[in-house]
Amino acid sequence: MTTFLSGGTGTPKLLAGAEEVFDPSETTVVANTGDDVELGGLLVCPDVDTVLFEQGGVLDREYWWGIAEDTTETHEELHALADAVGLEGGPRYLPDEAQTAGRELSRWRRFSGVAEFMELGDHDRAVHITRTGLLDEGQSLTEVTRTLADAFDVPVDVVPMSDDPVASIVHTPEESDEYRDEMHFQEYWVAHRADPEVEHVEFRGAESADPTPAVLGAIEEGPVVIGPSNPVTSIGPMLALDELHDALESTTVVAISPFVEDRVFSGPAADLMEGVGFDPSTKGVAEAYPFADAFVLDDHDDTDLDRPVIKTDTEMNDDEDADRVARAVADALEVV
Repeated sequence: MTTFLSGGTGTPKLLAGAEEVFDPSETTVVANTGDDVELGGLLVCPDVDTVLFEQGGVLDREYWWGIAEDTTETHEELHALADAVGLEGGPRYLPDEAQTAGRELSRWRRFSGVAEFMELGDHDRAVHITRTGLLDEGQSLTEVTRTLADAFDVPVDVVPMSDDPVASIVHTPEESDEYRDEMHFQEYWVAHRADPEVEHVEFRGAESADPTPAVLGAIEEGPVVIGPSNPVTSIGPMLALDELHDALESTTVVAISPFVEDRVFSGPAADLMEGVGFDPSTKGVAEAYPFADAFVLDDHDDTDLDRPVIKTDTEMNDDEDADRVARAVADALEVV
């Protein structure tokens, strides 16, 4: 059994070409839920869905988001209706009292669906409607995720990091006419394209959230692979769960750096790491993962680490690249 911690696009890209190295029937993927949002009453789980869609063969691999060849008629009509009556678009974060009302799992991440700021495809939206409906029937997020995995014939076991609410909240130095002084990660990343300065990242709710038995069991069985995902907002919410963090201390862990020394492959990882006090580099990733037993670094990364290192070309543009990186991970597991 091998367990992958997944967020964003790094780990899903790795999984796309890893089936020859890691048997899918013996693979568990623990997906980040810190960047989930409730949009117009629907729970959207971006990191969970990227794994489900990729493993199910329907992911839009141009954007690594949503379903390939999806339509957006509902999204477009929402904006047309808002424009017709003069309603502003953009992130419409609901009032504080609404953030803790209703479905507990959606706490601190509720946005109005009026002129929604995230583009949801029509087929993609059907997934969110089904997920939300099953949650409202009383199923846990873990149960719902496995049901959706069955619907897409996903060969690996995909489980969310927790059935409890944890929201990644980005704090900025001060409120302005353009930005709120605290905002959900999706508002920071999707709406504002990581433009605001990051002062701190809070994982709201983590102190009272628990990893699920499925997550803890998979980690304890090990080994664990942390893909080249954002250490702050993709993996950070998981590490904020004390039991999950402690479990990683007691198992074998190999991590792939999303940096080549101080150059990040993609996304806002550098700004976020600097904002929370880590050096935006492979060195900073190693500091963020003190429990990691070995690292996979790019051939051009000469960072001196105090743990075993396996090197390869870690850039992944296709499944052949992913296979190469997966084989480097397997090599790293052999040396720890």
